[in-house]
Amino acid sequence: MTPNIRTLPTLILALSLAASSAFAAEDGAVLARVNGTPITRAEVQSFIEQQQQPLSEQQALQELINVELLYQQAKKAGVDKDPKVRLQVKRATEGVIASAYLKKFLDELNIDDAALKARYEKEIKKVASSKKEYKARHILLKSKEEAEQVIRELDQGADFAELAKKKSTGPSGKNGGDLGWFEPGQMVKSFSDAAIALKPGSYSKTPVQTQFGWHVILLEDSRPVQPPSFESVRQQLQTQMAAEALRKHMDEIRGKARIELSDGKK
Repeated sequence: MTPNIRTLPTLILALSLAASSAFAAEDGAVLARVNGTPITRAEVQSFIEQQQQPLSEQQALQELINVELLYQQAKKAGVDKDPKVRLQVKRATEGVIASAYLKKFLDELNIDDAALKARYEKEIKKVASSKKEYKARHILLKSKEEAEQVIRELDQGADFAELAKKKSTGPSGKNGGDLGWFEPGQMVKSFSDAAIALKPGSYSKTPVQTQFGWHVILLEDSRPVQPPSFESVRQQLQTQMAAEALRKHMDEIRGKARIELSDGKK
């Protein structure tokens, strides 16, 4: 049974770029010849590695044979002389080589643990000095008048959590209005602004309106945002530092290049 042909443009490009005899000499055993053109084990293995689904060597070989046959027919039909096709091949060739250079550049970057930990310490200092999180409870009510009545009861010594259980229409009511820890951006702005303005242990003396209704807020505590562990962000830091190194490298090579646009700008 003839296998389905997948990633056809990529395969045709790969076969058209390589000088087959040289490729065979450099990259291992020849597994098949198609009208004299060799397909090597290295080509088959490379194709298997590029697939999202597992393929056996024989399946991959059959697909490469099919593509080589189509490529040869296309050459006979003069498809490779079509200006649009030639342009696509040119751009694809440049893309493959540029991607290989990019991989080489990134592979050679020396971003060791010392550099990563130095960046980590720098970043967590920013977080610790600029961000806080807050622990609060709230009672959500349908009207301003109901909220004002709750505030009067609190003024008279009522327990906030018990009032929340009895009167709050929000889902946190059954838990005494407990919202846990949150950063300001996680809440509606009018709510977070009101919560931040409170001192720990105090509640809002006027109702706070949001699109959900009217809130009475109790701020229980605040603290600096707890930074993530080094191990949990190691990969993210490495990616970030690699991107910065690449941007710097691109700026350098662009700065040395002569780039002329058709409108005369550079």
